[in-house]
Amino acid sequence: FRTRYGHYEFQVMPFGLTNAPAVFMDLMNRVCKPYLDKFVIVFIDDILIYSKNEKEHEELLKAILELLKKEELYAKFSKCEWIPKVQFLGHVIDSQGIHVDPAKIESVKDWTFPKSPTEINQFLRLAGYYRSFIEGFSKIAKPMTKLTQKSKDFIVYCDASNKGLGVLLMQREKVISYASRQLKIHEKNYTTHDLELRAVVFALKIWKHYLYGTKCTVFTDHKSLQHILDQKELNMRQHRWLELLSDYDCEICYHLGKVNVVADALSRKEREPPLRV
Repeated sequence: FRTRYGHYEFQVMPFGLTNAPAVFMDLMNRVCKPYLDKFVIVFIDDILIYSKNEKEHEELLKAILELLKKEELYAKFSKCEWIPKVQFLGHVIDSQGIHVDPAKIESVKDWTFPKSPTEINQFLRLAGYYRSFIEGFSKIAKPMTKLTQKSKDFIVYCDASNKGLGVLLMQREKVISYASRQLKIHEKNYTTHDLELRAVVFALKIWKHYLYGTKCTVFTDHKSLQHILDQKELNMRQHRWLELLSDYDCEICYHLGKVNVVADALSRKEREPPLRV
């Protein structure tokens, strides 16, 4: 570099230059190239020498020290250690292999439960750094990974009988909730069409916190309900129920009665009369 006092050049690597670590790392790689990945790992000014036994270690250490002397590079004796286990670049290395540094995962152990897809992604990226140390990591993380995916539609199965209403809520082919109740006295006079529609309304009401604002598919074994929204002649009760249906993003589909087993069983469930004392 040039100043008003003349032209100067650094004889050694100075402190403070932004490219100093990269330049020094390049120098160390060139110097130790004959032994890299054989018994030496280099990271900037840290040199890790590994061996199978003490005698072999002496020979390897001598070879590295002679190499450094030849290149006029010097190791500070007070910073040199001869140990069976070492913490290196965030890992613990010993005769058994490479392990996670316990001190580095304390914050992971104390991690608060994620409450949103963004927080789940952040945690998965953090935990994924150590996936090479965790057998079956992808299998363990799969339930959390699924939570970051676009939500699946809810599935509702409905059925009605002359005894009661039975409904089933599912998502991702897993049951979320079952529900059933007996028919009220006035409901026993409903037609089959109205009873089946009443079962749909029953499901939408009790699971409003799940279904409102999301897309869902409702299966019923009463085929005419598929076209309920297109019917022009409706009674007051049906008008009222259709107003409720219009608040939901749901599609009503036909489902064969013989395969609608669970909802059918719930609708026919016997209930013991309450004891009066």
